[in-house]
Amino acid sequence: MSFVRRPWRLAAEASALLIALAVAFPLYWMVLSAFKPAGEIQSTEARPWTLSPSLDSFRRVFEQQEFGRYFLNSLLVASVVVIASALIAFLAATAVTRFRFKFRTTLLIMFLVAQMVPIEALTIPLFFLMRDFGQLNTLGSLILPHIAFSLPFAVWMLRGFVKAVPEALEEAAYIDGASRSRFLWQILFPLVFPGLVATSVFSFISTWNDFLFAKSFIISDTSQSTLPMALLVFFKPEENDWGGIMAASTVMTVPVLVFFVLVQRRLVSGLGGAVKD
Repeated sequence: MSFVRRPWRLAAEASALLIALAVAFPLYWMVLSAFKPAGEIQSTEARPWTLSPSLDSFRRVFEQQEFGRYFLNSLLVASVVVIASALIAFLAATAVTRFRFKFRTTLLIMFLVAQMVPIEALTIPLFFLMRDFGQLNTLGSLILPHIAFSLPFAVWMLRGFVKAVPEALEEAAYIDGASRSRFLWQILFPLVFPGLVATSVFSFISTWNDFLFAKSFIISDTSQSTLPMALLVFFKPEENDWGGIMAASTVMTVPVLVFFVLVQRRLVSGLGGAVKD
């Protein structure tokens, strides 16, 4: 029986390897182009290697006067979005799972509908909304929309984790004298924490890489811009600085990879729990 399955297993592994290489190749080309000297980048003969790596592109990136501020702004916005959306989604998922109230099903359907609406279609209404609230050219105009767009997916995903916790455990905690808040934060929260990590990865990546909102809501005060806006410096009318673009993109990718490495174990268990539920 093992001889019958072995060819199929080899085919599946080979297919997975080819897909992984296809997905990783653009990342490799980005990093390679960041280290290539200007002459090789502008050459008509594209080569997947370089014999004379250079740090000139990275030097131009870090010599930008506002690069450090852009990085800190991105880190602040992403951190606030991840923490706020995780806490709100946890409370909302607990409410829609444990409590019975009117229009609960309607609320869950609205979460799904919110996921279907393209972000581009809401950019103009959000612009006027932020203008009326006086949030244009502030980091709040980036934080609030990203929290709103992160919540529907997070609530739906965490709902399965909360539902997987037996109600008997909650009843036993109450019998032992635990209050509702103590059960919520000391018992339920650690059990659904892998799901929180999984949702946080998606919200962090979407917020960190956001360019649409940063371009739309930060109009005149460049001190409030985020890291993706640093790429615009290398797009020039006469000739684009592709080395600088690739170097800046590589620098932007590093925090995402670090964040992913730090949470990968809990991310796998969280996604596994979501699939299981």
